[in-house]
Amino acid sequence: MARSVKKGPFVQEALMFKVQVLNSKNEKRVVKTWSRASTILPEFVGHTFAVHNGNKFVPVYVTENMVGHKLG
Repeated sequence: MARSVKKGPFVQEALMFKVQVLNSKNEKRVVKTWSRASTILPEFVGHTFAVHNGNKFVPVYVTENMVGHKLG
């Protein structure tokens, strides 16, 4: 079952804050996160996330085709 449209997509607040800071500075650094349930937003395009898979961090480069999917 999909998430309700009125609730909007889930994104961890700390992750969103990190991306907003990087976008304001025009920086492209690897963002380390454990939040695999976060939805990829258009603001994330062009960034690389180090997503924890339970054992190690896997680098994920976000493209336009990934918007709307989950990080995990």
